[in-house]
Amino acid sequence: MISELYQEIILDHYRHPRGRGTLDEPKIHHEGANPLCGDEVIIEFRVEDGRISDIRFSGRGCSISQASASMLVEMVKGKTLEEVRTLIQKVYAMLRGESTPDPQEMGDLSALAGVSHFPVRVKCASLPWHTLEEALNEANHAAK
Repeated sequence: MISELYQEIILDHYRHPRGRGTLDEPKIHHEGANPLCGDEVIIEFRVEDGRISDIRFSGRGCSISQASASMLVEMVKGKTLEEVRTLIQKVYAMLRGESTPDPQEMGDLSALAGVSHFPVRVKCASLPWHTLEEALNEANHAAK
């Protein structure tokens, strides 16, 4: 029953992605790819007052990578950079099966918890998050 609900959440984000598109003059633009399966994700965002003020994604790939990117956009918009870094680590732990997500805290992201049982799919679900993390690291390095 719960797995069917989670499948529906993933399919909903895939069919009706939140935040798909591009930004005019994004402050940060980063591309990520998984060459083994062909998934591609581009993350663009702006930071104002230490928070992600606007964010979009584009790319192509399987339903899991694209749904994960849609969920990412919903979850990080408006958060501080530190909150985003913390969330990224929680997502990684969930995808590796190291933690059980709190649906109150993780929202739709909880639907990706089952991916931990399919190691090949973990890379699909984590690609947008790795792309975001790399973008944050580059932005932090450029600011120094």
